[in-house]
Amino acid sequence: MRLFSILAAVVAALLIYAFVFERDRLTASLGMVDTAETQADTTDTSGASEADGTEGTDGANETSAAIGVVAVHSRAEMIDNAVIVRGQTEAQRQVDARAETSGRVVSEPLRKGAFVEAGQIMCELDPGTRKAALAEAEARRAEAEARIPEAEARLAEAQARLAEAEINDTAASRLSESGFASDTRVAGTRAALSAGKAAVEAAKSGLDAARTGIQSAAAGVAAAREELERLRIAAPFAGLLESDTAELGSLLQPGALCATVIQLDPIKLVGFVPETAVDRIETGSMARAQLVSGREVTGQVSFLSRSADPETRTFRVEVTVPNPDLALRDGQTAEIAIASEGTSAHLLPQSALTLNDNGVLGVRIVSETDGGARAEFVAVTLLRDTPNGIWVAGLPEAADVIVIGQEYVIDGVPVAATFREDKAGGALTEAPRTEAIQ
Repeated sequence: MRLFSILAAVVAALLIYAFVFERDRLTASLGMVDTAETQADTTDTSGASEADGTEGTDGANETSAAIGVVAVHSRAEMIDNAVIVRGQTEAQRQVDARAETSGRVVSEPLRKGAFVEAGQIMCELDPGTRKAALAEAEARRAEAEARIPEAEARLAEAQARLAEAEINDTAASRLSESGFASDTRVAGTRAALSAGKAAVEAAKSGLDAARTGIQSAAAGVAAAREELERLRIAAPFAGLLESDTAELGSLLQPGALCATVIQLDPIKLVGFVPETAVDRIETGSMARAQLVSGREVTGQVSFLSRSADPETRTFRVEVTVPNPDLALRDGQTAEIAIASEGTSAHLLPQSALTLNDNGVLGVRIVSETDGGARAEFVAVTLLRDTPNGIWVAGLPEAADVIVIGQEYVIDGVPVAATFREDKAGGALTEAPRTEAIQ
């Protein structure tokens, strides 16, 4: 009993091996037998025909060997070859307005969702002693400015004494040359001259110090005023509040958040383009996007990255879309179609696609040769999938595409094609798309 089971398993394995791995040889062997029988039948038929005085039936046999298929006459049409990208909406600008100084909030809060204009005050802090500091800085500046006339007067006095010392020194030197003045007098006048020059330099230094004091006091005044300006946190641009402003009475430290402001008009559509399609996009190209809600919007490509993402090897593309009614929100998913140069394509039913032995996607067409109509495989590129069919490129300008029976023929097999008027039994009615995306 066990021996029978083993023999049965061996026979089954041999049969499976023959049908799977030796299928071509088995088919060829069966084909040779069928061919031999067919030739014998043909010889008998030919002999009978010759005996009866009729012609051979070679042409009839060849015709009967052709496989019947259904095909359509297809001509290429120009379509806009848009680049399809999945992305999302993104605010044009988003800023977290933060405090630059410490203080207690003394303004009423604004609630999220409110619209604010550029420069509108969102948070105001208690000034505390900052106004007194400003008054003190202004007083110091006034004091420094008052020292300028005194310093200038001292400089004038020193310059006058220097001029007197120069005259005395000149007179003493001449009298000494004539023998009417002693060397002691000459030395005294020269010492007075040196002292006068030193006094002039000291007066100039005093004047420069007074002027420097004015600049220092002015800087103090500017710093005090800037500190007061920091108490008022304003909106940097017109937009919407994404969060409530700081609550009344809360204490803000430097870096604390006052509010988040976003700008939604215009809004950006952001996607990532694969490197195989990035060369088909240019800045300024028109684009159309459809949100998951069904809303459609149009805009222009405003940015195309020159550097690929190191992980995905894709390039960031941004489309600017007007949003005056603020209906588009930040973060909505969108399918973006970016217009590119048109291309020639055929609209075919999806069922017409097939694969060759190498796994290449394509269609089979009816090719007219000297031996008659034969099947031929042509590789195609899928451009777009629509409810009415698929747009493919790679076919000649005019082609007879097999739409029924393409799976039962291979290259070179004779076919008897039956043509129908439309491409999908009345389903393909899409008009040529030659207009650009508006």
